Amino acid sequence: MLHVIWICALAWAIPAWADAVLVGQYRWQKDDDPAFGGFSAIEVINDGMEFVAISDRGGFTKGRFERENGIITNIVASPVQRLRGTDGAPIPAGENDSEGLAIGADGRVFISFEGVHLVRAFDDLSAASMPQPQPREFANMQINASLEALAIGPDGALYTLPERSGRADQPFPVYRFKNGRWDQPFDIPRRGTFLAVGADIGPDGRFYLLERDFFGIGFRSRVRRFDLTGGSEERLLQTRIGLHDNLEGISVWRAEDGLRLTLISDDNFLFFQRTEIVEYRLTD
Repeated sequence: MLHVIWICALAWAIPAWADAVLVGQYRWQKDDDPAFGGFSAIEVINDGMEFVAISDRGGFTKGRFERENGIITNIVASPVQRLRGTDGAPIPAGENDSEGLAIGADGRVFISFEGVHLVRAFDDLSAASMPQPQPREFANMQINASLEALAIGPDGALYTLPERSGRADQPFPVYRFKNGRWDQPFDIPRRGTFLAVGADIGPDGRFYLLERDFFGIGFRSRVRRFDLTGGSEERLLQTRIGLHDNLEGISVWRAEDGLRLTLISDDNFLFFQRTEIVEYRLTD
C-alpha cells in the first residue's frame, strides 16, 4: 500500500537551517515485495515524473511519481530486481552493497559499491555490468564507509567520495573518473560530525553533497553545494534531529518553480524505520 503521511504544513517541520522550502514528504510502502527497502540512492528523470532507485543489497527499481500541484501523491514502481555482475549473474552477497547512482546523458547507468570499493557501468540495469578501473587509493578505504556517493558531470566525468575521510579533521577527498583515468581534483571540508552519503551534480553544474548525522534519538541531514573545484561552499539545508528518517540518496532537478532536491531514506530493512521520499525547493 502506498500513501502520503503528511505534507509540509506544521510549523515544527521547519528545518534548523534552510535555503530550501519543504515541498512534501511521502512514506513509500510495498508490503508485497520482500526485497523492498534499504534504498541508498535515487535519480529523478523525465521532468520529475519518473525515477530509478537502488537498494544497498544489490537491487534496483524503476517507477513513476503521481503528482498534484507538483507534490507526490502516489508512486507506481516495478518490483526490486537484482543487479548483475560481468557474467550476467546476480552480484553475490558481500559484493552487492550498492550505494551511489548516476545516469549519463546517453542513459548509461553507473553505480558505486562499498566493501569492494568500485564503480560498475550498466548499459541496461537488467543486464551484465562492467567494473570500472580502481585507483590504488580505493584500497585503503574503510570497509563499511567507502563509496556511498556518486555523481556525473555534464562532460560525463564521474565523481565519488568516501563516507568517511579517515579522521574528523581530514577533508573528504573527491575522486574523478574522466577519459578512462582517475584523479583527485579537489577536497570537501568536513564540518562537524556529518558523514557523506549522497551526491549529485545539478542542472546548474554545481556539486551537491548530502550528509547524515545520527544521534540516539534519530537522524539529521545536511545538504551543501560547491562548484566543481570544491569552492564556493554553501549550506543549503540542515534538518533537526528526527525530522526525516535516514536520508541517503539525492537527486537535483529543475521543476517549474526552480531547482528541487529529491531525497530518499534507507530504512535498513527495520520495522521501526521508514522509506520516505522528501522534496525541497531551493530558494536561491
